[in-house]
Amino acid sequence: MTVNTPLSFRGKKILAPMVRVGTLPMRLLALDYGADIVYCEELIDIKMLQCKRVINEVLETVDFVAPNERVVFRTCERERQHVIFQMLYTCANAERALAVAKLVESDVAGIDINMGCPKEYSTKASMGAALLSDPDKIESILTTLVKGICKPVTCKIRILPSVEDTVNLVKRIEKTGIAAIAVHGRKSLVLSFFFFFSCLLERKKEERPQHPVHCDVIKAISEAVSIPVIANGGSHDFIKEYADIETFQKATAASSVMIARAAMWNPSIFRKEGFCPLKDVMQDYIKYAVRYDNHYTNTKYCLCQMLREQLETTQGKKLHAAQSTQELCEVFEMGDFYEETTAIFEAKKTSLESKTQDEDDQMEDPDVIKMAVRFDKREYPPQITPKMYLLEWCRKEKHPQPVYETVQRPLDRLFCSVVTVAEQKYRSTLWDKSKKLAEQAAAIVCLRTLGVPEGKLCEGENHLINKRKRQDQERLINRDHGEDLAEPSHKKANFIEETADMNVPKM
Repeated sequence: MTVNTPLSFRGKKILAPMVRVGTLPMRLLALDYGADIVYCEELIDIKMLQCKRVINEVLETVDFVAPNERVVFRTCERERQHVIFQMLYTCANAERALAVAKLVESDVAGIDINMGCPKEYSTKASMGAALLSDPDKIESILTTLVKGICKPVTCKIRILPSVEDTVNLVKRIEKTGIAAIAVHGRKSLVLSFFFFFSCLLERKKEERPQHPVHCDVIKAISEAVSIPVIANGGSHDFIKEYADIETFQKATAASSVMIARAAMWNPSIFRKEGFCPLKDVMQDYIKYAVRYDNHYTNTKYCLCQMLREQLETTQGKKLHAAQSTQELCEVFEMGDFYEETTAIFEAKKTSLESKTQDEDDQMEDPDVIKMAVRFDKREYPPQITPKMYLLEWCRKEKHPQPVYETVQRPLDRLFCSVVTVAEQKYRSTLWDKSKKLAEQAAAIVCLRTLGVPEGKLCEGENHLINKRKRQDQERLINRDHGEDLAEPSHKKANFIEETADMNVPKM
């Protein structure tokens, strides 16, 4: 598939992907100070596949939300043409990587595969730098992505012990059609097969930031391939201020420079006019963190990285003690900003909820019968629900089984369900926190409208419970007589909850 995007990887200053650092506030701050491209923190493919894409109208963001309601990846329009989504591939198959890329493709400027992460949690799971020992898998992943999406695909690697091996690997990667390759100029613990046994004997260790970056290897790569090479790893040896970015680029003959730790310590490293005072930088970061509802633990971590040697000061100790976003703001004399911003969000949320309710009322099907009810399982016997009663009634009356249609409201991610029984629709006007609860509420509305028992404890004798007791007794008798416990299908109970809310016998 042809790449159709204005994004270029030549002559760029880039924020590197960093775990716990490369979240939305840091990416936006780096763009403000002059970064051309920003990479998000590495995100594991299998976690992303569990996420649902949600438009957050209050924050004006696009959120990828996990089943536990945690926001795994958040982005916004401001960075859409600049942010590269970096994926940590778990080596199942290339199609999984493609599925994640397609999930986020419309909200980012490009996709990157992390092949350079040296952390043990990555390499033990055959992720990150572990991929460097499997060129066939690298080729499969990158080729699948390049052919499968419209956005540019890049990858980030570490160098191998041999310059020749590294150059040969990069040449093979180039043939996949990727748009650029980022090279961290330090060696990886996970090596090519050629060096595998020799490295076991020598017990070579992963090169860490204190080891010098190998500019000569990055330069050899830059001169060997035609695609843009992004030099990374110069924060310790070269990049102390803005002017050093160009020095590092010349030393490596690279097309662009990617900055990690120097940007983590002070993202105004991208500012050609020079550093901003650290206090201003931290306050600017906090504004983005509050504006985009960043989790306070992540905000606190990034602020600690900026404060560094000042962590033992009075302000540093207060920062360590802070246990909420509001307390973080108070440490940096921004309490009023926090209160004003949160008040604006609350007002906006209220306005959107009112608007949504008005739209619901206008678009509401007049033929739907509605009641304001909720399902409270404490009011029902164990394993007995309104949905079971409704299904039993439909079968008794020779009606088709109930059909549930459930929707989720983007604003607050609450659910509402409409049940159709005998061509009549029923729903609760109250929205619930789960699909199952919403369906039970719809069943209650239907049962109450029909004047049919719904199984509540206060209704007295429960025929479904009695039916289950009879079945249990029959099983015990069969067991005493040594009969097979597996009943013929025609002897099983004649009801089942279609959504498997309860573990009941099946007809």
